[in-house]
Amino acid sequence: MARLPRLTVPGYPHHVIQRGNNRQPICQSAADFDTLLRLVAEQARVFDVALHAYVLMDNHFHLLATPATGDGLPKMMQAVGRRYVRHFNDRHGRSGTLWEGRYRSTLIQPERYFLACMAYIDLNPVRAGACAAPRDWAWSSHAHYIGLRHDPAITPHALYWSLGNTPFAREAAYAELVHAGLAADVRASLTDSLLSGWALGDAPYVAELQKHTPRRVSKARPGRPPKSA
Repeated sequence: MARLPRLTVPGYPHHVIQRGNNRQPICQSAADFDTLLRLVAEQARVFDVALHAYVLMDNHFHLLATPATGDGLPKMMQAVGRRYVRHFNDRHGRSGTLWEGRYRSTLIQPERYFLACMAYIDLNPVRAGACAAPRDWAWSSHAHYIGLRHDPAITPHALYWSLGNTPFAREAAYAELVHAGLAADVRASLTDSLLSGWALGDAPYVAELQKHTPRRVSKARPGRPPKSA
């Protein structure tokens, strides 16, 4: 079966993952993490992609971003991928591919899943056993959102601003949201949609999204289509 084209629609939040080939490390030192983060931030600006959240892990990274154009996100990811591979191979004396094929991405309904997706990204290092709490992981946007540091690469979404009327209120509310964690079904939905490429949201959201792209955005029901009357 032919592979579906990647779903990319301007103006909508996209959840993105890029993995190392065969789960191999893509970052082996602080310098690698710093270089990858710099490239993501630079290319997001170049291609007019609003970067809302990120986490860089040793063998993959997640982004939550809204592209302003239909080709902004693919071009950004292509530029990051190519430039980072050159850095990594030169630094570590290796050659060949680094990535597990093309990146995966999906669109999420903001009102239902945006803040949950941010928490999902922030909690990734904890799930992986890399740290005890999200605030302990240096290469994520979590510290920015709870007021521990300012990250100029980040463009907060309107839903984050709605968490409170002051910076302190927003930071406290978001910290509590992440601390509460995610329900198992929400976490599973975010994972499944990301790996499958189908949009995540309710029926009206999916129907509206379908108007903006010829690519099918949700999985068809099994079986033959119904006969016309």
